[in-house]
Amino acid sequence: MKHHHLWLIALATLVVGCGSAFDATGRPPREIFEHAVAAFNDGDLYEAQRLFDIIRLQYPASEFAPEAQFYLAEISYRRQEYVVASFNYSMMRRQYPLHPRAKEALYKAALCYVQLAPPYDRDQEYTRKAIVALQDFVREYPQDSLATQAQREIRRLRNQLAQREFSIAEQYRVLRSPQSALVYYDSVIEDYGDSDFVEAAFVGKVEVLIELERYDEALSTCVLYRQLFPNGAERDRIEQLRRQIPLGNERAGGKP
Repeated sequence: MKHHHLWLIALATLVVGCGSAFDATGRPPREIFEHAVAAFNDGDLYEAQRLFDIIRLQYPASEFAPEAQFYLAEISYRRQEYVVASFNYSMMRRQYPLHPRAKEALYKAALCYVQLAPPYDRDQEYTRKAIVALQDFVREYPQDSLATQAQREIRRLRNQLAQREFSIAEQYRVLRSPQSALVYYDSVIEDYGDSDFVEAAFVGKVEVLIELERYDEALSTCVLYRQLFPNGAERDRIEQLRRQIPLGNERAGGKP
């Protein structure tokens, strides 16, 4: 009997919940939209999505259609369905490029990829997509206050990519594969010169070149470091390494 009683309570709750849904049949889009926004603000995302979809599909030419499309993206974002959210934000911007929400949609589409970006030791596909999307926003709205935030995110994500390349270089050194390590140190130096890992990459590169007895390249790398970072954090270590280069090679390369 106890279980039967609980089942009746659950059924009554379901009936009340279903009965509370707004009947949009024959209602004007403004009224549907207002109920949808109220549901969204109350956290009833299922009901909000149902009503916004009605506006989007049945009243695509109404003044509420762009907002409905934007809110559908917001619902996906709240659910952490970031791929779907990015698609919906992008669709809103493509369909209504002059709408006041279009700028926010472009930025939030980029934020979806930022949310999807994994730690540096995982595949970085979404990190790169996030950078491209944020760069698109900065190009489109260079003077906007959000552009400053976007630039900060770009730097953070680029730093993450640099960390990945640097960590791979270090792993190759542990595996005693110096040639492969050089490829990744060079990637940090050439592609992520603004990152927190570039000076350490210079040190690693010089160490590997000395190990390989490629002294001319080691010396020129020391010279380049001192030109780029005259007051760099690794200047003492670079100087120590330069002194390890045989004197004949130092004279041939020119003393820095």
